[in-house]
Amino acid sequence: MSREDRLNVLARKAGKTLARSGNCAQASFAVLQEEFDLAGDGILKALTPFPGIALRGETCGAVIGCLMALGLVFGREGLDDWNGYLASIPPARRFCRHFEELNGSTTCAGVLQARLGRSYDMADGRDVARYVAAGGPKKCAEVVGSAVQIAAEAIMGKA
Repeated sequence: MSREDRLNVLARKAGKTLARSGNCAQASFAVLQEEFDLAGDGILKALTPFPGIALRGETCGAVIGCLMALGLVFGREGLDDWNGYLASIPPARRFCRHFEELNGSTTCAGVLQARLGRSYDMADGRDVARYVAAGGPKKCAEVVGSAVQIAAEAIMGKA
């Protein structure tokens, strides 16, 4: 399978995982964890409250889930491993920059504004209904898919 085909498969899988879980942070991490056999059994559970940082419109959960995966690949082995720390920053910054270019922001509110023309209060049931009616789940699946592709490219580049 070509690299491009592999990335497209991962993007589709991320969208399906998001539809099943309703959690962009967990969906993005779970797909990358499975694809690259990443450790971190407790991370998936820990990511539960992270979409939009507890649905407050802050950092997009797909950004957080992907950065967690990148940290497992590029991060340091111990608190005093400065080389590992410094090695993790460039791929994380490239990920954030590329994500922002594709999605308009790294914040949930900013991504929704860019993709749907407005942000939504995802903790308010009425606003969630408006988000769904506006096609939000499909747009967020595209966002999660793009995030997974960007992170996967970085991970593949290291392999």
